[in-house]
Formats: sequence, C-alpha cells, structure tokens
Amino acid sequence: MAGPLSGVRVVEMVGIGPCPFAAMMLADMGAEVIRIDRKATAGEDNPYPVLGTRHDVMARGRRSLALDLKKPAGRLAALGLIDRADVLLEGFRPGVMERLGLGPDVCLERNPKLVYGRITGWGQDGPLAQAAGHDINYVALSGMLHAMGRAGSPPAPPLNLVGDFGGGGMMLAFGVVCAVLAARQSGQGQVVDAAMTDGAALLGAMTYGLRGFGAWNDRREDNLLDGGAPFYDSYACRDGKFIAIGAIEPQFFAKLLALTGTVDEAFTKRWNKAHWPGLKARFAALFATRTREEWCRLLEGTDACFAPVLDMAEAPRHPHNAARKTFVEIDGVTQPAPAPRFSRTVPGKPTAPSSPGQDNEAILRDWGFTAESIETLRAGEVI
Repeated sequence: MAGPLSGVRVVEMVGIGPCPFAAMMLADMGAEVIRIDRKATAGEDNPYPVLGTRHDVMARGRRSLALDLKKPAGRLAALGLIDRADVLLEGFRPGVMERLGLGPDVCLERNPKLVYGRITGWGQDGPLAQAAGHDINYVALSGMLHAMGRAGSPPAPPLNLVGDFGGGGMMLAFGVVCAVLAARQSGQGQVVDAAMTDGAALLGAMTYGLRGFGAWNDRREDNLLDGGAPFYDSYACRDGKFIAIGAIEPQFFAKLLALTGTVDEAFTKRWNKAHWPGLKARFAALFATRTREEWCRLLEGTDACFAPVLDMAEAPRHPHNAARKTFVEIDGVTQPAPAPRFSRTVPGKPTAPSSPGQDNEAILRDWGFTAESIETLRAGEVI
C-alpha cells in the first residue's frame, strides 16, 4: 500500500480498542503492520464476536500471524519479528509484556532503533496503573466526563470515542510517528507511554483554558459548547429527527435568524445566560414546525452553521460524504475511509481484515524466516 508511512514496519500485539485503532491508523497510512494474534484454543469462547471477521474494521490493512507465546519457540519467533521492525505496539496491563519476555528492555537491547509503543488506561505507572478499567473510567478521571450531558442528569457516556480512540489510539499513533522521526535522526528508539487518562485530559485543553479564564463552569448544560447555549445545540424536528445548530459568531447567528424568518427582540440578548432557557424554548418551538428535510433545504450549505443529525446508515449516503469518499466499502462492509488526505503520498484503499493466523507462512517468509524454521514452528504447534 502506498502512503506517507510506506517502508515503516510495525508489529502489533493483538488487543482490543485503542491499540488496534492505532495500528489501523498506521496501516491506513501505508505502514506494513503485521498483527500477532493469539493461537486459539479449541472451544475457547470469544467475548468479542466481531474479532477475526470482515466486520472487524480496526483490523483492516494488515496480515495476521497467530503465535503461541506461552511456548519458548513462540516468544523467540516474536522476537525475531521485533528485531526487524521499526515499531512494536502493545496494549496490555503494565508488566504483561515483561512476563512474556518481550518487555522494552529485552526488545530495545536487541533492536536499539525500535519504537516501543504502549497504550493503557491509567499509564505505565501511578497508583491506578494495575487496576482494570474502560474508556468511561479514564475519561471520568480526566475531568472531561463531568462536563458531558444534560443538566440534572448523570454525565453522559461519550461512546468510547474520547478515551479509547481520541485520547488513546490516536495519541499512541501520534507518539509513535514522533518517535520514529526521532529514531531516524538519532539512531535510538524509545518507549512511548500513551495513557488514556493523559490523552482525554489533553483533548480538554481548550476547556481547561476557558475554565481558568472564568468562561466555563462545572455545571452541565450551562456553557457555550455543552448544550447550554441556545445557538449551539441539537433540536427535534416535526418528524422526530434532529438538526444541529452551531451559530456562535454574530454573522452566522444573524444568517440563521434571517433564513428562518426569526424576528424576535429577545435574541439580541443571546449572550446573557439568564435568557438562554427562554431562547432555547423559542428555538425548540421553531424547529419543531418543519421536518428535518425541510430544514435541510432551507439551511444546509449556508453560513447558518447547520447540519442534519444523521444516523450511521444515513451518513455514508450524504452527498458531501459521498463526494469526498468519506466512507468506503471493503468486503461488503461500509466503514470510514483513511484520514487525513495527502496530496502526494496518497494511501491506497485498505484491504479486508485477515482472520487470526491466516497469513502465518507468508509473514514469516517475508520477514526473513527460513522454510526449515517455519516448518519447525508448525511441527511444534507454535503456529
């Protein structure tokens, strides 16, 4: 696959959530990523049934090698691959890779240029480092979950976008690329410690700045961007569908009022928070008078800062997304296309996910293992 990371070799230790997301991002950009899957045990339950199927979107663009890392020969095979890699990605609890004999001290001694990328919820150290958790827990600790949701209700889970993917996988991918650039200059690799608590907090940089300035408070639905402002929220339409309004700047708000035919003196006081509940009620009544499609015909494509709230079946069909090819279909599965875009090193279309162990021999052969060593691994039931 072409792309700006063409020529970068990555070994990914199989995991869920942020680690495969980071690996997908690197593979999307042209890196050669091989995935070390667990050698399945007969009758073993799979708690994540999407894994290993064509619907495992985050596994796209890379081949799979299933190894039994509990066997010494399996660990040696993994080290043989890591020796030839630019990057290793892993998302286990702190200490797991060390217990497998694949910790950073071992790997960097063998391959000094290696970038050893680690993603966890709490980080490699700290009082909570060994505790179990999921996205919602890490976002909660960052201070950002408290800011999400409606007044009078518990904080709303932001799917797992803020911790796993934005604050986790994307930060890991960014850190790995930074470390690869540093290694190419210095000849020395390093460990990248990506923690979802750190990343989720970093995503809140602007919000923390506003709070420090006194322009944000800790009451939900009482701030500019949390649904408190009448001109930055979603509203129900006559057909039960929703639209999103984001007319913050005065010229955009004026355009919204003009196009909707709204002549109401109350809206001149829109920056007075005491008037926000009343203005929201006026907007709610207004937007409930037409269907979403009718509002689209009137407002979409204007400077009113408007968009329909689409579901995941509708989004790929929207004319803008279709024109930009924001979504692709791979092996019959519609999914987001690689991003961002590049003018010269344009990545190719990702390939469908491999099932665990599908590419055992091809990977080992391509990464320098002899036919005899491959046969030995097969005979020992390592692959």
